Amino acid sequence: MRARLVDVAARAGVAPNTASTILNNRPNSWASQETRDRVLKAATDLGYKPSKAAVGLRLGRFFTLGLVIPDIHNPFYTTFADLLDKAVSPERYDLIIEHGRTNLEQEKHSFEAILDRQVDGVALFISDVEFHRPFLDDLSKRKIPVVALAVKTDNPLPVDSVVVDFSQGLQQAVAHLIGHGHRRFVFLCALAEGQEDAQRPALFRQLLSANGIPGDQVSFVNCGHDLDSARTAFRRFLLATPGDRRPTAVIALNDLSAIGAIRAAADEGLVVPRDLSVLGVDNIPLGLHLPVALTTIAQPIEDMARHTANLLLQRIVGQRSPTPSQILLPTKLITRESTGAAPAGA
Repeated sequence: MRARLVDVAARAGVAPNTASTILNNRPNSWASQETRDRVLKAATDLGYKPSKAAVGLRLGRFFTLGLVIPDIHNPFYTTFADLLDKAVSPERYDLIIEHGRTNLEQEKHSFEAILDRQVDGVALFISDVEFHRPFLDDLSKRKIPVVALAVKTDNPLPVDSVVVDFSQGLQQAVAHLIGHGHRRFVFLCALAEGQEDAQRPALFRQLLSANGIPGDQVSFVNCGHDLDSARTAFRRFLLATPGDRRPTAVIALNDLSAIGAIRAAADEGLVVPRDLSVLGVDNIPLGLHLPVALTTIAQPIEDMARHTANLLLQRIVGQRSPTPSQILLPTKLITRESTGAAPAGA
């Protein structure tokens, strides 16, 4: 059973208030050195540790931050959590995590649940900005320190945000694939449950159109965020598409979906990149160590974690203006082995 303050006080033969004053090293302590030594020894003997909740209530700060990630199985988000934890730990903050399970309603529940915990601020990955905008509007009115992590949108968010701009990385990806002779494309859209569309497919369509690729040469396949869903959805698409109309290049919304697409291609006897070029998003470490290393659009994950930590910590101590801050970060293409020249005659 965990030792309590009253247990320490009883062991030392002092009042609980006296023990609390000594253990919290308050400057108004009148206790003698002998009494202090007795209380400290009693705390050591009993293995007493102050309740973080009680200390937080007294100080008005719990030194704990919350983070909601959409997919605990995706190494991108767990890597971000690790980086954020490392960024805030020098300031004595702990990090607790809620899982959105790539489901918009579950995300909403997780956002509310994390706020019910004893946290000083929260970082929230936003799968669908417009779906969650009313919730973010409410957070801004409640003056809760929050940083939203999202894809760039035309309408700024009402809270501090770290926003990723995929336009540069996608432009580089499209130029890379067209430069290798590709003219038939498919976008593998990994969507959260309840999400009808995403901005990156629309941007992909615009970029291809601007480069002379007609709409009938571009396909869109929806799937979930996990490997099995991407593999199943893309294999079904391949089976339903005549060979002479099959795409020669795939851009997947994340690296896990790209890996699922590579497996689906192998299921149908296709070789990457000889028959099909595959490109992902996120630059997870696993992609570099596949038998065919994955070409990917990299998000600046270290910068994302650093800026998120700085925004939250500054907001908590009142060092930022009331106006929400937006930090916009670029993406870039990392070319590896999974993309190459389009098949001859394609």
